Amino acid sequence: MTSLSLNQRAAILSVVLLAIGLLVWEAAIPAQKAAGELTEYERLIGGAAQKAGIPPPSEVIAKAWAELSNPFYDAGPNDKGIGIQIGYSLFRVLTGYLLAALVAVPLGFLIGMSPVAYRALNPFIQVLRPISPLAWMPLALFVIQDSQMSAIFVIFVCSIWPMLLNTAFGVAGVRQDWVNVARTHELGALRTAFTVILPAAAPTIVTGMRISIGIAWLVIVAAEMLVGGTGIGYYVWNEWNNLDLTSVIFSILMIGIVGMALDAAFGQLQRAVAYAE
Repeated sequence: MTSLSLNQRAAILSVVLLAIGLLVWEAAIPAQKAAGELTEYERLIGGAAQKAGIPPPSEVIAKAWAELSNPFYDAGPNDKGIGIQIGYSLFRVLTGYLLAALVAVPLGFLIGMSPVAYRALNPFIQVLRPISPLAWMPLALFVIQDSQMSAIFVIFVCSIWPMLLNTAFGVAGVRQDWVNVARTHELGALRTAFTVILPAAAPTIVTGMRISIGIAWLVIVAAEMLVGGTGIGYYVWNEWNNLDLTSVIFSILMIGIVGMALDAAFGQLQRAVAYAE
């Protein structure tokens, strides 16, 4: 019999651990009383508590089936499908992320290739980088006066630093003899940057981009809880206000799945630009 590969064994172990976790979770949740079994007082006072109890995985799976069977319905401002909510969040994340890339990568090249630019800009980077992206939200709302653009600005702020620093590090770390060979062939600075430095620094640059997309997806959920309206973060907060923990847990799982998909996409890109020295 052919032995299982490492990936196959890992997949089987993951499924087993998931099944064990779900069974333990299901067994740990005490049975809830049916509505007909509640006393009048319990229905008046304890009904909300019954609804707000931590649901077993069977209820979460049933909720996921119901939501994912029609993810793009739109029944009004406060009642949209999970697909629409995730779409709003992804639009904000990708818009702010791409704007950050347009600034961070060229600026990272400049910092990595010029010691003078590094010394001049590094104090500003070190002051701005530790500031929480959500700390910018009140100022953004006051200046921009638009919740969606403010959320995009926050994504821009949180995405720019990992890309900027990794790009600068990757460019500065390119082997000098490769650059010297380009000079002996009388390549201009721009051509050297694109044909020598960019391919050599690409793995480090993509690593920064991968870190940034993960941070951006984390931040958008918190930002949407603050600004409201639409998005997966607003969906979580709205369901919490409704005391519907089944929907809250379902949305948390969806946040994790989308985040995993984004990271996997950049993982593929990272492997595509990798090179063997």
